Amino acid sequence: MLGPRPAGARTNGRESDLYPPVKAFLEARGYAVKGEIGGCDAVGTRGDEPPVIVELKLQFNLALLLQGVDRLSLTDRVYLAVPRPRGRQAAGVSVYRRDVRALCRRIGLGLLTVQTAPPGVEVVLDPVPYRPRRKTRRLGRLLGEHARRVGDPTRGGVTRTPIVTAYRQEAMRCALLIRQGERTSLKVLRETGLVPNASSILQRDVYGWFERVARATYTLTERAAQDLARFDAAGTLPELPVLSR
Repeated sequence: MLGPRPAGARTNGRESDLYPPVKAFLEARGYAVKGEIGGCDAVGTRGDEPPVIVELKLQFNLALLLQGVDRLSLTDRVYLAVPRPRGRQAAGVSVYRRDVRALCRRIGLGLLTVQTAPPGVEVVLDPVPYRPRRKTRRLGRLLGEHARRVGDPTRGGVTRTPIVTAYRQEAMRCALLIRQGERTSLKVLRETGLVPNASSILQRDVYGWFERVARATYTLTERAAQDLARFDAAGTLPELPVLSR
């Protein structure tokens, strides 16, 4: 595509200030460039090739992204251009962020950063067809968590409430079984069939709920009592049968 250009100083001012460096950059690569053609900030043509369209903005934002998506109906060679941040730090969303580059790559948009003094353009990303590689291990973990989680204890979108994961649910079942008998042995927990990972949960004690009082025998901590009360108030405690003795 266009190829990289070394980074430099930050550009401030108007969107139109970005046009001369972009025009010069494209012209150096053999494009005939004109501004404001059919609503596009910059359009470059080179022989019989598809045209290059560049949309200019002072910050990477949704408006710029939507402009780029619209221009993809005209050509596959669409670049979004923003001022180059000093030290790759910007007030808005940085085009150097991995997730921003991944988003533009998935859509098929290129990214440019621009400076005016001295003039220069850096190609952060070329617009190329993109097919993401499936993250099979991550997908397996996601589906496994979905299958192991009992019910739907956590509302989607919450940010300040502990997520009741499948692991936390099993730890809560373990704690509730121990609470039924005040202290419970690992053997009894296993025999219930309700906490298949009891040994690991008790040994790791991720939440600080379990206290070993004898060989393979545990009771609950004060923190466990507080946390269980909080989950009970939220209605997210798992239901258990009474442990027979």
